[in-house]
Amino acid sequence: MKIKEIQEEIIDEFSFFDDWMQRYEHMISLGKSVPLIDEKNKTDDYLIKGCQSKVWVFPEFKDGRVYLTADSDAIITKGIVALLLRVFSNQTPEDILNADTSFIDEIGLKEHLSPTRANGLVSMIKQLKLYALAYQSQLN
Repeated sequence: MKIKEIQEEIIDEFSFFDDWMQRYEHMISLGKSVPLIDEKNKTDDYLIKGCQSKVWVFPEFKDGRVYLTADSDAIITKGIVALLLRVFSNQTPEDILNADTSFIDEIGLKEHLSPTRANGLVSMIKQLKLYALAYQSQLN
């Protein structure tokens, strides 16, 4: 699936919920399905800087695609990272770099996060794009 299609699927999914408590519950359930990072990769090298909670994202590059696993010590944050992995994992570096992240605003996520969590979200996206940039430079 293309990034835009996945984002549209997420927007549709979130539109079914009437209020943010239901959306948070949905995000928590998404967090339970996140592809978990191997414990040996839970190191400072893969820790996202700028997050209130601890969030690790481990990238792998296989067959021209970026695959991501993650974990967090906070349930909401784990849900946020699960959304991002759903969008960006199993995509090409170029597609990740060119991806628009306006779906986050469309589902109202950023405005319903504390300022520190919103900063963490931006840090996660930035790090995922940096991983994609590193892999893209290997291809060139």
